[in-house]
Amino acid sequence: MLISKDERLTLMFNFAKEENWTDLGAGVSREIMSYNDEMMVVRVRFEQGAIGAIHQHVHTQSTFVVQGKFEFSIGEEKRIIAAGDTCLMPSNVLHGCVCLEKGELLDVFTPMREDFL
Repeated sequence: MLISKDERLTLMFNFAKEENWTDLGAGVSREIMSYNDEMMVVRVRFEQGAIGAIHQHVHTQSTFVVQGKFEFSIGEEKRIIAAGDTCLMPSNVLHGCVCLEKGELLDVFTPMREDFL
């Protein structure tokens, strides 16, 4: 259900059976789940070897590895994380990842990523 209230967009429900994936190319696809002005939840699928290019944004991002294995770079630090692990990207810090084993991430952004809509 997409509602607009006082110039704010909100997606209150997202059902798994109504998958709405966007192919981002190079083995990466994204599904925007629920969001409002303050927060957005996004699923991201990676094929093995796919890359989440190094980038930065004003949003604070927390990532939960649903499945697979990834090498994450956050600032000057690089770590391998796998299913069940999490990482946090502070606002404006360079970060990215390489998918070592086919997997899926659950990203939470605050505030929401308007550029994803």
